Amino acid sequence: MKYRITAATAVLAAGALSLTACSSGDGGDGGSSGAPADGDYTGETLTVMHYEGEESAMGKAWNLAIEIFEEETGATVDLQTTAFEDLNASAQQLFDSSDAPDVSEYNKGNGTAGQLAATGVILPLDEAYETYGWADKLSAGIDTIAKYDENGVMGSGSWYGVPNYGEFVFLYFNQDMFDEYGIEVPTDAAGIEAAMQAFVDEGVTPLTTSAQEYPMGQLWYQLALSQADRSWVDAYQLYTEEVDWTGPEVSYASGTLEDWVGKGYISKDASGMTAEDAGLAFINGDAPMFYSGSWWYGRMLEDVTDFEFGIANWPDTTLTPGSGGNIWVVPVESKQPELAEVFIDITMRPEVQALLGESGGLPVAADTADITDPDAQKLIELFNEVNERDGLSFYPDWPTPTFYGDLNSVMQGIVNGDVTADEANTQLMDYYESYVADLR
Repeated sequence: MKYRITAATAVLAAGALSLTACSSGDGGDGGSSGAPADGDYTGETLTVMHYEGEESAMGKAWNLAIEIFEEETGATVDLQTTAFEDLNASAQQLFDSSDAPDVSEYNKGNGTAGQLAATGVILPLDEAYETYGWADKLSAGIDTIAKYDENGVMGSGSWYGVPNYGEFVFLYFNQDMFDEYGIEVPTDAAGIEAAMQAFVDEGVTPLTTSAQEYPMGQLWYQLALSQADRSWVDAYQLYTEEVDWTGPEVSYASGTLEDWVGKGYISKDASGMTAEDAGLAFINGDAPMFYSGSWWYGRMLEDVTDFEFGIANWPDTTLTPGSGGNIWVVPVESKQPELAEVFIDITMRPEVQALLGESGGLPVAADTADITDPDAQKLIELFNEVNERDGLSFYPDWPTPTFYGDLNSVMQGIVNGDVTADEANTQLMDYYESYVADLR
């Protein structure tokens, strides 16, 4: 390969991302469903930025897309890899500078892609959607995170990004550790706490997580969702009405985490752990449970070699964190916007989507007949359970541009014992309302 790596809503409809309903829509000939990548771009360079690990499902798929792109266009890809948190913090400035990549993976949601769309930092892609027919590949619900209005609120307006995989959050468990200690894998909420207490009694910290980065915030949101209904999600994510920060949803989430830290279910070390640290603790067999996203699944299949692991949806809940995956966006300072669109279209091709699925990802435009790996099918089945109950509920940091960092800081406060659950909720309310109050 010629590319080089440099450091660098609408309510979701039931079954919106169900892979049993996906189809390539182009006869499976491997070509683009839209405009062809014709023309000789020899000597041109396309700068592509993303934050997927090379062995992840998305990393493997994007590498294949790069190979196809270079072969068909004659152009060279300058691949710049970064970290999710670094790009989250720098995109507003980076995408509006001379150092901007030509096309980049970016976080979806009101506070991220929506904010950049509203301020003109990423380009609208309406014409490209028409040219390439991308909307036909995005089932109802997936397109929620691709469209933003003039205020940066998702679900309507112009197209600003292209999602080409789905994602959701669930429980990874170390089957060998459960068997070693004679503990049942939990199937209900009471079983979660019973299992964690049983591990603590054996001197094992049961749940690895990170309060410094996203895992603990997503766990907080899952606990809130377990007490919530769709109207609460709409209020929280789409500002349809005020969120009650003393209500049963938020009170249960923060109170439960405070309780779990006190009982030793979550280590005090979580305050300084990154998501990578938390994931490695599970991969290395040091923790029996890890609550995180499907983006880890391909890596688990590659890296977990010393024990059997399983996956399960969080029990006793209808709603689950998840959505269409992160989106490809074209920065306003892209030097090759036309080539960027060609590259995005290639990531939607059947062969790229099939590789994503076979590697443990959740493609949005694959022919499911091409995905036969039993491990991939396990993930698809788990995902479809969520879709069948209309469970995908976005992510906790989406409502404001700063809520990712705000939520993490409050989670660290809970772990460190600096705030009570009630004080944490007051802090979260203040952070949230300082932005959202003007949008209602």
